Amino acid sequence: MSTKTPKVTGIGGIFFKSENPQQVKDWYGKNLELAVGPNGAPFEFRNAHRPDEINYLNWDAFPDSTEYFNPSKKQFMINYRVQNIEGLVANLKQDGVTIVDEITEYPYGKFVHIMDPEGNKIELWEPIDSFLTGLGGETTK
Repeated sequence: MSTKTPKVTGIGGIFFKSENPQQVKDWYGKNLELAVGPNGAPFEFRNAHRPDEINYLNWDAFPDSTEYFNPSKKQFMINYRVQNIEGLVANLKQDGVTIVDEITEYPYGKFVHIMDPEGNKIELWEPIDSFLTGLGGETTK
């Protein structure tokens, strides 16, 4: 477990619902030159404290019918990059924040979802950026 202070360190992703996600992705790719792939558009940036380390933010359009944003009724969801997700969730529970699910671990990081006071679902991600770098592929820089 990380001994780092539990906190948000940046934006990890911006996700929104769309009537036609592929058309929207194609439009953003063509007109704004986003490097759009099957999982949206990854934005590559450098870690301010470790400049040799590549970090990522993901942008993606989901179908209007997605249940991934539930229980929120909103059209968007923001993913925040965090450090020490376990400690952060413990602090949030103490503060009475609604925790939607349990921490889930994948090769590219740990995730959990919470709700803000206005009913927005928030995704928290403790990333393993090196896994994403190893996948290769085009990114928006």
